[in-house]
Amino acid sequence: MKQKILLVDDDTDILSALKMLLISEGFEVALNQTPEEALISIKKENFDLILMDLNYSLDTTSGEEGLQLIASIRKLDELLPIVVMTGWATIEVAVSTMQNGANDFIQKPWDIDRLIAIINNQIKLAQSEKNSQKLSQQNQLLQQQVDSEFSGELVASSPKMQQTLAIIEQVAKSDASVLLTGENGTGKSMFARYIHAQSNRSNANQISVNMGAVTETLFESEMFGHTKGAFTDAKTTRIGRFELADGGTLFLDEIANTPYSQQGKLLRVLEDSEFEKVGGNKTQSVDIRLISATNANLSLAVENNAFRKDLLYRINTITIEIPALKDRKEDIILLADSFLTKMALKHHKPKLIISKLAQQALLDYTWPGNIRELNHVMERAQILCQNNEISVDELGLPELTKNNNKISNTQTDNESQELATLETLEMNIIDKRLTHFDGNVLKAAKSLGLSRSAFYRRLEKM
Repeated sequence: MKQKILLVDDDTDILSALKMLLISEGFEVALNQTPEEALISIKKENFDLILMDLNYSLDTTSGEEGLQLIASIRKLDELLPIVVMTGWATIEVAVSTMQNGANDFIQKPWDIDRLIAIINNQIKLAQSEKNSQKLSQQNQLLQQQVDSEFSGELVASSPKMQQTLAIIEQVAKSDASVLLTGENGTGKSMFARYIHAQSNRSNANQISVNMGAVTETLFESEMFGHTKGAFTDAKTTRIGRFELADGGTLFLDEIANTPYSQQGKLLRVLEDSEFEKVGGNKTQSVDIRLISATNANLSLAVENNAFRKDLLYRINTITIEIPALKDRKEDIILLADSFLTKMALKHHKPKLIISKLAQQALLDYTWPGNIRELNHVMERAQILCQNNEISVDELGLPELTKNNNKISNTQTDNESQELATLETLEMNIIDKRLTHFDGNVLKAAKSLGLSRSAFYRRLEKM
């Protein structure tokens, strides 16, 4: 794509000469003759550089109009390169333009080689600065994702998970929009990262947004960015999530929580691949692959007028349900062991093993919090374990504690039943011996190996 330069000068001859020169150098050129026209153009279009005169018809020597134009441009765009040219060059004027926000200065008549060198250099520097700013914001977002995300291996030993993974790998290579559904904690965000890693966009960024954390008032600023001065706290220009994800993948987690009033704006960007920053009039194009996730029933949300039907059709080209952990029991021990490996590194402790009883407890538990809960359970066990083997108690599973109490109570009841049975047996035996010896206590006691007093004590007890 050609780089675009805006020429601003009240002399039509100069505009024509510069236009021919810059077009011959491979630039696209737009022309304005007044500061007012220039500001209108800058608000509507994207330029890579402004090459402007310092003096206009109202004042041909002081440069005041040019300085005011520079200040106005800087309010709109902090990074847009501005190169000033004038036939009334002095050191004082040059210093003044630089202090007011110009990037460089050249005197009329210009040296062609120097002018082209200045233009190329300033465009290169501005692009580097923009990339640096963009990278800084991306790094912040990625660090937030790393800090908030559970870590785990992609484990798929269970039939359900193998089937799901096969679909994911088939879909990943396309650019189709993917909607991941499933319970909280099933690992939807991890699978979103996996889809991106397997896609043709893997060399670009994946930017994630928790839509449940984006308030209605900040939605546009967060998603599309804002210009400096767009609102009270907009002290600098902000790059939105769509722009950060340009060329890569945008992951919208908890998409069901998108404010209804903002869903139309989201739909427009997804349909047209265009947006405007808050406070700006320039339309920017964007190229993203969309992955969304939710634990909600979006069809029901549509029926309840909480989610737009047309937005649902836009995001669910491919819908993939991530199985709950209780439905993929074959993966539980493998996942637990994987988490322990990572926790050992995190907490600088030896790798632990899971006892057989603890493994069975993990398999018996229903895991309402899914993989996220398993991760937390294994981290707690790694910290609290007293030796190299994790016991059932060190897992601290809520349902298991209840079951242990039930087992304990049942054991007590069974012991009472066994004791009662022994008393009954003893009574039956003594009764039979007395019958056999025709009520002779001494003979009955002797046959049982009991003394007369011991035999009488049992009779008294019965």
